[in-house]
Amino acid sequence: MSRLMKEFKGKFNNDDIRAIRSPLRISPIGAHSDHQDGRVSGMALDACIDFVYSPNQDGIVNVFSKDFAGEEKFHLEDDLEFIPNFWGNYLRGAVVALQEDFDLKVGVNGILDGDLPIGGLSSSAAVIAAYLMALIDVNEIELSRIQLVEYSSSAEQNFMGLKNGIMDQSANMLSLDNHLMIMDCQTNEYELIEKGKDFPDFEVVVVYSGVTQQLTDSGFNNRTDECRVAGWLMQEWENIYNGGEVTPLDNVRLRDIDSDTYQKYKDDLPGRFGRRAEHFYTEQARVQKGIEAWSNGDVETFGQLMFESADSTFNNYETGIPEMATILDVLRKSEGVYGARPSGAGFRGSVIGLVNPEHKAEIKAAIEDVYPVKHPEYADKYEVNFVKTADGARYVKDLEELR
Repeated sequence: MSRLMKEFKGKFNNDDIRAIRSPLRISPIGAHSDHQDGRVSGMALDACIDFVYSPNQDGIVNVFSKDFAGEEKFHLEDDLEFIPNFWGNYLRGAVVALQEDFDLKVGVNGILDGDLPIGGLSSSAAVIAAYLMALIDVNEIELSRIQLVEYSSSAEQNFMGLKNGIMDQSANMLSLDNHLMIMDCQTNEYELIEKGKDFPDFEVVVVYSGVTQQLTDSGFNNRTDECRVAGWLMQEWENIYNGGEVTPLDNVRLRDIDSDTYQKYKDDLPGRFGRRAEHFYTEQARVQKGIEAWSNGDVETFGQLMFESADSTFNNYETGIPEMATILDVLRKSEGVYGARPSGAGFRGSVIGLVNPEHKAEIKAAIEDVYPVKHPEYADKYEVNFVKTADGARYVKDLEELR
């Protein structure tokens, strides 16, 4: 019996034990575009969140996390509020999102455990997905994968207050191993593009910086607002000439403004607003080029596009931090690294890269030679891990798979 199963049995007296494996994710190209309704790419990883659970017929939700202290316990009829800096908010958000449309009667007992350090791989989306899937399972609710993406997004946006898009949730739910998931965040239509026959075997290096910060406490929401202001300005200038209406600021998305209009006004966009728009439009072009490179088996071009995305993240989107810059510089110079970029919102977390598995030892050694020396305050916190791609979130049939 797995360690997680033994711990579950020690806490809960219930023989109807079930489990969900919810993967962490990367976005090789297209990051910081989903909240502007852009096209994004994603892959799920075999690093994951495991959630072991059982139905609670009394309507009690009682969950423990292996990564955080304490427990979260409430009744489904309780009036749930957001509690700053509390890991249970993800569980609360999942319940509240579903309760908008469903009368939940059955709660869950559960234990949550994760593979890698939290930061930059959207553990939040993985955790929420696990909670949602458990809740709909015990309440016998049927939802499509796209619907789960939407409820997961609702939990983060409406309950957590994060102005993000659906890239994280889409990669978590929709990914298929050896495929590049492309989500159109304007239409919610997605493609699973098979890896070209000449695309070599690769692994994903995940270098955790040791820097952690809540997204809602960072400048993440400011960046989304700055993108909207850039779009609003371009709409205003364009409508001076054609007499059209300007979209209310909260509803502006850069995807609604075509690249020709952007080219017309790009030099007039002031400071940060111009840089945010520059990232969006060049990143959208990189997504299209990335699709072609992936389909054609061209790992060199795909990797170069990742590096270009990283540069734009630092210079145009301005979310990179010095610790990530150090990691990126080492990976850029290391043999066997096809491409790399910051992962997540950019204010903390990890740098990810596609690598040749034959060079893993040298890549790890290069990081270890530089990072703890340059950033000694994180010498005992950073980690270098190598993982593979995987399918999206799923119910676990063989519970012996669990850690």
